[in-house]
Amino acid sequence: MRGLGTRTVLYQQHIAASLGLYNNDFLSVDILHEKGPITAGELSKLTGLATGSVTSLIDRLEKNGFVRRQNDPNDRRKVIIVPLYEHKEEVSNAYHSLHAAMITLASSYTEVELELITQFLGKASTVLEEQIHDLSSTTRNKSSS
Repeated sequence: MRGLGTRTVLYQQHIAASLGLYNNDFLSVDILHEKGPITAGELSKLTGLATGSVTSLIDRLEKNGFVRRQNDPNDRRKVIIVPLYEHKEEVSNAYHSLHAAMITLASSYTEVELELITQFLGKASTVLEEQIHDLSSTTRNKSSS
């Protein structure tokens, strides 16, 4: 798992660079893709970046057409970050080769095997989210001591 994680991070860095983005910027793009519109504070918590860093990150993403800011209708003090990249051809093109290779890989497994793999990956994602939460809690506790 550790080796797969390392290769995933390296792949992500190469994709970010090919799009002219910093890795944390593109990581945020992927988070927004998964979560949908969220506040800058939520993005800060999910990335582990300070709010000032997230503001600069959002500025860069907005300038490059990946997101737009929208006032929160429930709280005028908050801003919601809305993803705009769904139709950006360069993003879908960046993943096209990986997608095709993964389809080829998946076709070498039976339906039953794919169900088991899908179940494992879903549970592994949950474990990783729990570990991230535990690590951020530990980090927060150390910095407030």
